[in-house]
Order: sequence, then C-alpha cells, then structure tokens
Amino acid sequence: MKKIIVLFISFACFFSCSIDDEDNLNYKLEFVGIETVDIPEEFVLGEVHEISMTYFRPSSCHVFYDFFYEIDGNERTVAVVNIVPEGESCAIESEDEQEVTLNFQVNSAEPYIFRFYQGEDEDGEDVYQIVEVPVSTD
Repeated sequence: MKKIIVLFISFACFFSCSIDDEDNLNYKLEFVGIETVDIPEEFVLGEVHEISMTYFRPSSCHVFYDFFYEIDGNERTVAVVNIVPEGESCAIESEDEQEVTLNFQVNSAEPYIFRFYQGEDEDGEDVYQIVEVPVSTD
C-alpha cells in the first residue's frame, strides 16, 4: 500500500507541475567591442588596479555578463561578454554606453601587455587595442 501512495504522489507531482515559457528561454553569450579603456599609466607591484572600459550595448536585450580574460605570460586578452536571450525582439540602442570595471592584481614586476577586444574589421578579423603598462616596485 505504501508503494502505491508513493507512486501516486510522485505521479501527481510530475503531471501537476507546469513549465512556463520563461523557463524555456535560451540565451547566448556575445562578445561586445570595447570602445574606450581607462588604465593606469603604471602599475605598482602587489597592488590591485581598476581598469575601466566602456562599450555600446547593441540592443536593449544585451546585458553585461562577464569578462573574457585570457592569460599568456604577462599578456592579457580582455573582452566584454554580454548575455542575450534568443528569440526576443529587442530595440536597437545607438547611444547606450555602458561602463564596466575589471580589478587587476599585479603579481609580476615585468610590464603587462593588454589586448582589449574592439570587435571585427570588415574582413571578419578580430581587432584589439594593445596597451603596455610598466610595473613599479615602489
């Protein structure tokens, strides 16, 4: 008898739950070109420095998600990543500038080279703003 009750409750719970359309939304991650970068002219070893970046949201559906951050020795590649729901109708926003900040911990006395993703050129090749920042040990 207990098995039948458990089976009935499980069956009822399974079929009584409804899934709203909002639960079925699919999202994609999209790189967005960085327009401007505000980075210190020099880093101090052992300190954390703020690097501010601005970008334009391509549509009202684009929302900041995270940074793409790749390390290769003392070279850093940085890109802004937005999350975008698929299948939504979104308004195009031409002047919706966003600012995001990356906190960077300086762990090496060697200069850092940053490659900030700015988008693609007309041939589909990635374009980067390259900035070299020396490190002071003071």
